[in-house]
Amino acid sequence: MHNLALLPMPSYHFRPITRSDFPMFRTWLSHPHIGGWWGDGSTELALVEDDMKTGLVDMWIVEWDDVPFAFIQDYNAHAFGAPQYAGFPDNARAIDTFLGEPSFLGCGHGAGYLAARLSQLHAQTPVVLTDPSPENTRAIRAYAAAGFHKDKVVRCEDGDFVQVMVSRALSRQTPQPTPPQDIDK
Repeated sequence: MHNLALLPMPSYHFRPITRSDFPMFRTWLSHPHIGGWWGDGSTELALVEDDMKTGLVDMWIVEWDDVPFAFIQDYNAHAFGAPQYAGFPDNARAIDTFLGEPSFLGCGHGAGYLAARLSQLHAQTPVVLTDPSPENTRAIRAYAAAGFHKDKVVRCEDGDFVQVMVSRALSRQTPQPTPPQDIDK
């Protein structure tokens, strides 16, 4: 399997979600491939509206070639007291996402836009986390291809098991050459 984090990425555009996106968002949540991983459209839209008011969550519509096809959100991993993120750095970000448009499934777009967003987030923080269900193998494969690594399976705040996955930024420090040693001493 290729690690898409190392390959050139198509141009993905992230724009803030707006209320005008709500009908599309609701439609996406009604598709069978989303079933079981996210709540129903009304429940999720209420959460998005609440998050829009608080400003604690950055929520994005993902576009490729000007076509919206996915939703992704990120937030401080400790903002909501999620026990699965205990022990990670205070500035770690957590993400949640779904690819909503069925015609984009199975084409590598999931891993592609995740890698693009990781690149943006790693400019701000060295650690990005996510927590898919251990049974959501499609999501786990996309996260792994984008550069996440499995960490642990634990219970989250609602008691369900989640697969915590971690992406760590590569060091931005340039290695300094070791000064020559005088071996005659």
